[in-house]
Amino acid sequence: MSNIIKNKSFDEERALYGSADIAVENCRFDGPADGESAFKECRDISVADSFFNLRYPFWHDDNLKIHDCEMTANCRAALWYTHDADIRNTKLHGIKALRECSDINIENCDIISPEFGWSVRGITMKDTSAESEYFMMRSERLRFSNVSLKGKYSFQYITDSVLDNCNFDTKDAFWHAKNVVVRNSIVKGEYLAWYCENVTFENCTIIGTQPLCYCKNLKLINCKMIDTDLSFEKSDVEATIASTVVSIKNPKSGTIKVQGVDEIIMDDSEAQGRIEITG
Repeated sequence: MSNIIKNKSFDEERALYGSADIAVENCRFDGPADGESAFKECRDISVADSFFNLRYPFWHDDNLKIHDCEMTANCRAALWYTHDADIRNTKLHGIKALRECSDINIENCDIISPEFGWSVRGITMKDTSAESEYFMMRSERLRFSNVSLKGKYSFQYITDSVLDNCNFDTKDAFWHAKNVVVRNSIVKGEYLAWYCENVTFENCTIIGTQPLCYCKNLKLINCKMIDTDLSFEKSDVEATIASTVVSIKNPKSGTIKVQGVDEIIMDDSEAQGRIEITG
């Protein structure tokens, strides 16, 4: 970087607007002027060990590095319309922290952010914890590894994604998801993945009521299901389940191979799915 800015405090509007090729270290974006958009329209920016308590800091940026920083709950809508960002060891605690961005890498971060990650194209996330409602809605090309999530309404309308070794505690997850693989993960919550298409769960544990209904081309490979009643209603499904299911209701088509099931409900003439007990 040709210009290094260290140990300074900024609170004015658009404090570093339009900057290029700078490194910012141990700075604070906070103060009585309450200015917004500190790094708007910047490129080739590195920010480390800095504190953000003001709104909209990183909009329309290109080639951005954020390492070892803190963004408070006041730092709302932190990254929008930004391309090629690497975010590590950082607290992202403001609402709507990532939106309409592309090619984003997030590692070892702490996310507390309702409406996080809307309409993002190409995000890699690993070794990260998140609390969020409507997490990653309408995003595409997600690659997650060792991510834990607690929230509601997550991954709705996502496409073309692979999530591995994750722990999700979230209701109404993966609704309308398309072309998604979830592997080696725990997925806990009510009403999982309704209306999804081309979604596969492999070596997963699925927990909660009324999962996997109204799905097209749904696959379960060597999964366990716990407290899952009224499962698979009106779904096209191929499944191998290494546990007992509380109840299965009116699968539309396909074959469900399951160790055991407490109740099978087939009271719809259009339900043609087969259930094979393997235990």
